[in-house]
Formats: sequence, C-alpha cells, structure tokens
Amino acid sequence: MRILPLNEKNREDILEKLLKRSPASYSVYQSSVDEIVAQVREKGDEALLAYTSRFDHVTLSAGELLAADQEIEEACLTVGEEFLATLKKAAGNIRAYHEKQKRTSWFETTPGGSILGQKVTPVERVGVYVPGGKAAYPSSVLMNVLPAKVAGVDEIIMVTPPGEDGRINPGVLAAAREAGVDRVYKAGGAQAIAALAFGTETIPRVDKIVGPGNIFVALAKKAVFGYVGIDSIAGPSEILVLADETADPRYVAADLLSQAEHDELASAILVTTSEKLAGEVSVLVHEQASVLSRRDIIEKSLENYGYILVARDMDEAVETVNAIASEHMEIMTRDPFLVMPRIRNAGAIFIGAYSSEPLGDYLAGPNHVLPTNGTARFFSPLSVDDFVKKSSIIAYTQDELGAVAADVIRFAEQEGLTAHAASIRVRQTDKEGRESGQGRARDQARKNERREG
Repeated sequence: MRILPLNEKNREDILEKLLKRSPASYSVYQSSVDEIVAQVREKGDEALLAYTSRFDHVTLSAGELLAADQEIEEACLTVGEEFLATLKKAAGNIRAYHEKQKRTSWFETTPGGSILGQKVTPVERVGVYVPGGKAAYPSSVLMNVLPAKVAGVDEIIMVTPPGEDGRINPGVLAAAREAGVDRVYKAGGAQAIAALAFGTETIPRVDKIVGPGNIFVALAKKAVFGYVGIDSIAGPSEILVLADETADPRYVAADLLSQAEHDELASAILVTTSEKLAGEVSVLVHEQASVLSRRDIIEKSLENYGYILVARDMDEAVETVNAIASEHMEIMTRDPFLVMPRIRNAGAIFIGAYSSEPLGDYLAGPNHVLPTNGTARFFSPLSVDDFVKKSSIIAYTQDELGAVAADVIRFAEQEGLTAHAASIRVRQTDKEGRESGQGRARDQARKNERREG
C-alpha cells in the first residue's frame, strides 16, 4: 500500500477520488436502468422474465419465480446444522440489539384538555434485495429483514438473483427462513427493484425497498424513489483504521484486507501517527493478501483506493477521520475510549484490538447496512426506525383553540394565506354565536323567573 504524509493536498485528493465511487457518478448507466424500470412497469412479468433470461442466463416461467417450500427445506439441509446454528446465534444477537431501538407511540394531555402526540405505525409491506453475483450474503438477509420484523412490518418480500440452474444460494434461503421472510422470489438487478416498486402479475408491490446491490440496483432504487421509499443508495464498502504506535500491525493489515476483498471499488485506509507502523502494515498487507482467495480483487482495490496516511499527531488524524466519514471505522490506539468521543462521522465504530470489523458484519448485533461515500456525515445505519412511520397527533378543545386563535390568524395573514385564517375565524364565529345565544337564553330565563315571581 502507498504511504503518504497527511497534508491538506493529499487529503483533498483522496476525498475527491473516493467520492467518484458514488453511484451518483455513474450516470452513464442511468438510461439503461430507466429503460429496464419502464419496461417492467409496463409489461410486468413478461419484461421481468425476459431480463432474467438476458442477465442471469436462466429461463424461468412466472410460476417458477417464487421459491418453493421444498427448495427452502433442501437449502437448509445443504448448509448443514452447524451453519444453521450460527445463523440462529447471529439472528438472536441482531434481534436483541434492534429490540432496544423500538419506539412506542406517545400522547400527552395539556391542562386545558387538548392532546398532542405521535403515533408510530410499521410499514405494511417491505421488499428486501439480496445480492448475488460475485458472492452471496446470508448476513445481508439477517441485517435487512430482522429490523423490519422487530418493527412489526406485516409482510416481507425478498428478491435475489437465481443461478444459471434456476436455484437460489442455499445459505441465502436458509437465512431467509431463519429471519422470517414471507416470500422469496428469483429476480435480481434493476428489473427486480422495478418489480418491487410497481408490482407485476406475480410479485406484489411494496411500500419500501431496502438492501444493497450493484450499480444497476443502486440506480434503480434511485429511479423508483418517490413511488416507494428506499433505505439509501449504497456505494462500495469502506474501512478506515485509526492507529498509533501501540497497534499490532498484523491486526491492522488483516482488517484492511477484510474490506478490500469485497470488490475493486472498495477502499481501505490506515490513518496513523506512527511511521514505523505504516511501514510494517504496508509490508504485511501484501504478504497476507498473497495467500487469500480473492487476491486479484484485493490488489485492484488497494491499487486504486488503498492508502496509508501518516499524521503529525492525533488531532490531525482525528480531523482527517471525520472528513472521510468512513462506513467502518476501527480505533486501535493506546486509549481508544478516549479517542472515540472525538469521532463525529462514521457508520460503525469498532473500539480496541479485538473488535475486528467482521464481528459487525456477522454476529455482534448492530446493523451492517451503513452509510458510505462520506454520507456518515448525515446518515445512520439501517435500524428499526427505517421500517416505521410517525404520525403527529393534534386534538385541541374549543377553549384552547380560542386561546391561540389570534396568533394562528396573525401567522396566516403574515403569509398571505387568507383561507388558513378563515378556517380559524369560522370556528371563533361559531363559538361567539353559541356564547351569545347561550347568554340570550340565560337572560330570557331570568326574565321569566322575575315574571313568575
């Protein structure tokens, strides 16, 4: 890995290069994606099956899109009891972590009797996209489905590309069963996103789509946003390790490689205050990569987006970490818990030598669907909140409306919205009329009493 001094120019150059990996930078593919989305929206299953044949090299009928119960059972047998036990353990940790994120509706009553509150309602139907292609990700199933289950989503529809044999990766199907997916369909790419967004004769329309995918999936999610909700438009994977002279260079090198193996666009960055550590890690990265199965991908990733930056001090290092706002961020310093509060921008923070990033990918419990491409400056990890809607509750009494009517009318007239003001005035007029009528009735009753007396 290249070693660079951490200065303003190098930092800006790296930030600019990293941002070019964003799906927003690949507009050359947008017209192709828009065509796929339009065709599936118009022709439904016919277009979906045609694109499945073209891109996934398998011919399916509409009746074969839904994964049968028998195929799911066979998948569970194929992966074996040990992996099923691991899935169960991971699912338990993920479920327990996300249970702590649940919010409840709340209401409060003012002394005057009005009610204000917030009603929390789960999304009715969610579509989960699970990638295929270069690798299959059962962990992605758990991380996207379980928060939705915890939130109380009524129905979860999963789509994932089939292999050329027309079957789905067994690990993905086993994870779908463990997570509680309601239906699994054999569809991938932009065509699957369009099917979820608009529905076909076979695949039902959903209210929100979540899950990572390649550039075509990312651009398709961007294209259908507004017709349905989406989680985010995810970019390539990232890791940033912040380390000082106390870090073990073997651990640092191994963790950088753990993300570089995802794809050629993945980024792996070490920011350190130690020139000695920088040199050791650079050597160890290449030694460790030489025996890994995805060596070719790793080498391309590190060549394009792998950096070791040597900072003058921890202040400069932390400033750079916050500017990069990495998806995954590890702190390997003498006092990592003293450094952690200074980190403002990161998708997930791993603290200490024994909190390796793959723990977060698979087993610890926090979600591994994280903001990328610097969006950790304003986005958060996927959570239960992504699968609920919040409705404001307002219920005023006549008296409390009367107490603020003049203020509301004044605001409306300041903005030139006379109908807004009128909707308040008509109620005040009614109130005044009723009070006047009630007053006349009381006066008449008193007169009658005097006559009778």
